Amino acid sequence: MAELMQLEGVSRRFGGLHALDKVTLTIGRGEILGLIGPNGAGKTTLVNVVTGVHRATGGRVLFEGKDITAYRPYQAARVGIARTFQVVQPFPELSVLENVSAAALFCGSNGGLRNARQVAAEKLEFVGLSAVADQPAANLTLAMRKRLELAKALAMNPRLLFLDEVNAGLNSAEVEQAMGLIKQIAATGVTIVLIEHLMKVVLSICSRIVVLHNGALIADGAPASIVSDPHVVEAYLGKKYAQMAAQAARNP
Repeated sequence: MAELMQLEGVSRRFGGLHALDKVTLTIGRGEILGLIGPNGAGKTTLVNVVTGVHRATGGRVLFEGKDITAYRPYQAARVGIARTFQVVQPFPELSVLENVSAAALFCGSNGGLRNARQVAAEKLEFVGLSAVADQPAANLTLAMRKRLELAKALAMNPRLLFLDEVNAGLNSAEVEQAMGLIKQIAATGVTIVLIEHLMKVVLSICSRIVVLHNGALIADGAPASIVSDPHVVEAYLGKKYAQMAAQAARNP
């Protein structure tokens, strides 16, 4: 599989806290990569560093062979990197369509506002929100706000998409719907990094999983090997769940 992004010894410190500690990772073009680990492991920090929200304090980030370590968020967006946020905060007074149009404009959409609105309408149809396009974003349910967040990311025309806890707070039916959308996005050729606590989701749609703990990468491999890795079991899964997850990985 061709490489799309490489992290080479990437570190991020906040004072004396090593949020990321010399993380080296390759993301393959077209894969759905699961990124898991306990709370505070450094998952969101990794996304923030890659997308320019935080500056790496060590190491390099390469995208399609180009050093983007010092890129700002708008620069990362314009080369094809998008992300969703764990805490969904749309512009509440703007319409659903206007929220997505703003994302299209942020990544430098050609054609100005008219084209951005057309792109927004297409992405809202894809995620199933066309019927509420003219409503204020404040009126949406949590599940709908999650889909709005996804539409905003897709409007940026990404080649690499980070999904940060897109299923948090959703019920079983809503999680199934979200999984379907993720698979559809991947089918278009978009590379996806899925940050997720629901192991059912990770095991069912990810071909590879990486695990962070205390800012360090402790495992990288196929789902079946990850759920049986003793370091992952001790740091995150626990023995009881690891046994169930291993069985699920063998019988997807």
